[in-house]
Amino acid sequence: MASIRNAVPGDAPRLAEIYRYYVEHTAITFEYVPPSAEEFSARMTDTMRRYPYLVAEEDGRVMGYAYAGPFVGRAAYAWSCEMSIYLDHTSRNRGLGRALYEAMEARLAAMGILNLYACIGATEHEDEYLTNNSAGFHAHMGYTLAGTFRKCGYKFGRWYDMIWMEKIIGEHLGEQPPVRFGNR
Repeated sequence: MASIRNAVPGDAPRLAEIYRYYVEHTAITFEYVPPSAEEFSARMTDTMRRYPYLVAEEDGRVMGYAYAGPFVGRAAYAWSCEMSIYLDHTSRNRGLGRALYEAMEARLAAMGILNLYACIGATEHEDEYLTNNSAGFHAHMGYTLAGTFRKCGYKFGRWYDMIWMEKIIGEHLGEQPPVRFGNR
């Protein structure tokens, strides 16, 4: 049984290891060069100043992580955030993604976040680098398609689409209370 906890900077080497697989072997991320553990730690620290960053742990080993980040970065978007999730490539289809996202959604809702967005690599023709499993996972979690950017990412000598999916988790009011950043 997995436990979900807040990430700490000491998790960076393991998270970088998980992410490395996706950079080197998939078009799930459009990065070409995997970040070092140090760079990953800096990214984590920056994110954790304002947003939750969670890990799923089994038997003392981190098997996946999820985090939220700013959507666009302008003040009027404060009630929206972008979601990201990565699981150890050997640990998919075991409920870890659902557990991470459910915990993340609860924390974000408590902060006052209303809109969740996911930027997902997608393709008309699945191949050895990209399937549409991420879009399927997000749809299963209640996300709906918000838009498609055709052939906007080039990796492994192929063009891939990017889709945005969204999920509304709170009520939009005429007088919206401010988001309570920093709550994890």
